[in-house]
Amino acid sequence: MNWASLCKNPDLANLPYKIQTDKWGNIVMSPATNTHGIYQAKIIALLSRLMTTGTVISECSVQTSEGTKVADVAWASKPFMLANKSSTPFVEAPEICVEILSPSNTKAEMTEKKELYFARGCQEFWLCGSDGTVQFFKNTGELAHSFIFAEFPTVVEMY
Repeated sequence: MNWASLCKNPDLANLPYKIQTDKWGNIVMSPATNTHGIYQAKIIALLSRLMTTGTVISECSVQTSEGTKVADVAWASKPFMLANKSSTPFVEAPEICVEILSPSNTKAEMTEKKELYFARGCQEFWLCGSDGTVQFFKNTGELAHSFIFAEFPTVVEMY
């Protein structure tokens, strides 16, 4: 089953889980906590306030060499959006891909997703920890702050 079919499947429409696929096309589901949802909403709000152009995307699907991965939040420039229009999943990654660490995530899983997004053209990968601390990465290593959104805080406040 391909990603577009999964997105249209009414049996999967209201699941309280994040769905991705592995490299064999198998569905992988992860439960999301309320904390995860709060950080996702806060990051979207912060990006929306800071950006002057581009698009903030929630649950952004990206086709990778290891299946379709879904970034919790992404930011895409206008040129990216014009080039990729409404394709699902995107065959290239938006400029910024953000993952929010859940209790079910491992460090190895986040490292793999980071590398998969970079392989598809992502310019920055952000990882939000369970305490709201944000780490910023380029494909060459960790950054002190985002170069694309230099004003983005290193800690997202829960309240």
